[in-house]
Amino acid sequence: MDGSEAGKAEGLHMPPPTGMRKVEFVAIVAGLMALNAIAIDIMLPALSEIARATGLTADGGDANRQQLIIFAYVLGFGAPQLIWGPITDRFGRRAPLFVGLVGYVLTALLCVMAHDFWALLAARFLQGIFASGARTVAAAVVRDLFAGRAMASFMSLVMTIFMIVPIIAPAIGQLILAYAPWEGIFIVLAVWGGLMLAWTWVRLPESLPKEARRSLEIGSVLSAYMQVVRSRVAFGYMLASGIVFGALFAFIASSEQVFREVFDQGDNFALWFAGIAGALAISNFANSRLVGKLGMRRIGHIALLTFTLVSALLTATTLIWGENLAVFFPMFAVGFACFGMMGSNFSALAMEPLGKIAGTASAAYGFATTLISSLVGMFIGAQFNGSTVPLTLGFAAMGAVSLGVILVTEKGRLFSRY
Repeated sequence: MDGSEAGKAEGLHMPPPTGMRKVEFVAIVAGLMALNAIAIDIMLPALSEIARATGLTADGGDANRQQLIIFAYVLGFGAPQLIWGPITDRFGRRAPLFVGLVGYVLTALLCVMAHDFWALLAARFLQGIFASGARTVAAAVVRDLFAGRAMASFMSLVMTIFMIVPIIAPAIGQLILAYAPWEGIFIVLAVWGGLMLAWTWVRLPESLPKEARRSLEIGSVLSAYMQVVRSRVAFGYMLASGIVFGALFAFIASSEQVFREVFDQGDNFALWFAGIAGALAISNFANSRLVGKLGMRRIGHIALLTFTLVSALLTATTLIWGENLAVFFPMFAVGFACFGMMGSNFSALAMEPLGKIAGTASAAYGFATTLISSLVGMFIGAQFNGSTVPLTLGFAAMGAVSLGVILVTEKGRLFSRY
C-alpha cells in the first residue's frame, strides 16, 4: 500500500496517545497547525492599514510590498525547522513544543510594540521561527503514531478542522479592525498561542520513547538528513510540494488586492476568502474518506493534473473575455480545492520511508516546502498588476513543473493505486 509495510494499514485504527480520544488528538494537532494559518490569514484584511500605520505607503513605497508582512513570517518559518527537527529527535516532542509556543506568544506581543514597518517585519520573522517549532513537533507526533494511508487519512481529518481557521480568520481580522486598532490582531495571536500552550502542557503526552531518541552529534544529524535526500520518493515529493504550494502562498499574499482592486469586493473580502477556504476544507474531508480505498498517489496525481488544467483554462478565459467574478470564483475554488487532495497525500508519501527519523524528516519536509513555496509565492505575488492573469498563469506554470517533478520521481508512472 503506497510502499508501506503490510501491517501499516492497521494504523487506520491505531490508538492516539494514552488517555486521549482520537477526536481530541485531531483537535490538538489541528490547533498546533492553525498557529501558522492564523498568523497569516487573520491579518489579510489589515495589510493596507498596517502598511500605512508603519510608514510603508507614507514614503511612497510600492503597495505590493505590504505582502512582505506575510512573507517575512513565512521565511522565518522555513529554515529553522532544520534545527527543530534534530532537537525533537534528541529531546522528545514536548520540551521543544513548549519553547516554540512561548516564543510564539512573546513575538506576537513584540509585534504589538513594533510601529516601524521594518521592525514589524523583523518581529514577524522571529514569530515564524518559533511557529516552525510547533509545526515540526505536530508533524513528528503524527508520524510517531501513523504511517502510509493511515497518516494521510488522519492528516486529512486534521486539515478539515484546521481549515476552519482560514475560513473565519479574515472575518475575525475585520471584526477586530472594526473595534480596535491593528495591534489587536497580534493580541489575538498571543492569546491563541497561550491557549495551545496550556492545552498541550496538560493533555499531550510524550510520543517519542527515550530509547528511540537520536544523538545531536553533527555526524548523526547529517546522516539523518542524508537519508531524506537519498530517498527518491521523499525528496521528489518534497520538491513537488514546495513548487505547487508556491501558488497557494501567492494567492494568500495577494488575495486582498485581488478582491479589493480587481473585483471591488473590499467590504465582502472575508466572505469570498471564506468560500475558497471552505472548498479546500471539503476536499480535505473527502480525501480522508477516499484515500484508504484509492491510495495517496492516485488521488494526489489526479488533483495536481486537475489543478494545472483548471488554472490554465481560467487564464485563457480571462485573457479572452476579461475579468468576471462569476467566472473567476467557481473555477478558482475548484482549482484551490485540489490543494486538499495534494497536501496530506504528498506529505504522507514523503514521510513514509522515514519513520525512524520522524522529527528530522518533518523538519526537512517543512523547510524544503516552505522555502521553495515562499520564494515561488513571493515572485508570483509580486507580479500582481491589477489583473488576476499573473496569479492564475503562475498557478498553471507551477502545477506543470510540479507534475514534471513527480513524473521523474515515479519514473513516468502516474495514478498508481500502490
